[in-house]
Amino acid sequence: MVMRLFHPGILQVRAPALNFYVMRGEGGLYVIDGGFIGGIRLLKRALREQDWNDLPLKGILVTHGHLDHVLNVSYLARTTGAWVAGARLDADHFAGHPKYEGKARVTGWLEALGRVTLGYRRFVPDYWLNDGDRLEMDPSIQAVHLPGHTRGHMGFWLPQSRLLFTGDLFVSYRSGGRLPLEIFNTDSRQNVHSIGVALGMKPAGVLPNHGDDSPPDVHLRRLEDLYERIRFAGG
Repeated sequence: MVMRLFHPGILQVRAPALNFYVMRGEGGLYVIDGGFIGGIRLLKRALREQDWNDLPLKGILVTHGHLDHVLNVSYLARTTGAWVAGARLDADHFAGHPKYEGKARVTGWLEALGRVTLGYRRFVPDYWLNDGDRLEMDPSIQAVHLPGHTRGHMGFWLPQSRLLFTGDLFVSYRSGGRLPLEIFNTDSRQNVHSIGVALGMKPAGVLPNHGDDSPPDVHLRRLEDLYERIRFAGG
């Protein structure tokens, strides 16, 4: 299975290392991130299976600038004419020269190798996002700044359904929720604070990029349990 319809109009494209999402809106489709290696093939297959392959791709919303989320963004934008929206604070990632410090320098080395071997194409978003920005699209969606994984890391909030796309705020599998490894985070303590911000929005469910095919309410319970464990441990 390469896809799952989570909610009316929300499709999860499943891949071994990274999931990403497609929303069906008025007049077309919107992609949340662009997948990693093989992501284009998986996207096309998922759209065929859902019978969405004849709908135009209108926009690409980027949660953050790590290579596994932006590898295919330039290709998708160029081949479909879709606009791109991303966080201004992650501009250096999109441009292909991110700045990493501390333990995260390991990620910087890995990404530098990946950009060369995978042929990364830099891009400049058509729309720069800040916290609270609302995108002119249907369904209505709002950018939520959830930093810590990267400086500009964004979630995307659907107010009508009270669902939150959480990007890499946490990792969610049947073994439970956990934080991203420290080598992938700009600031892990800030990432924990962002979890509190996300839960304070009282979502009905969350949609992570790294996780299994459980429904949004199950991912939410795992995030709540993770936050309680961190608070109990004094993290």
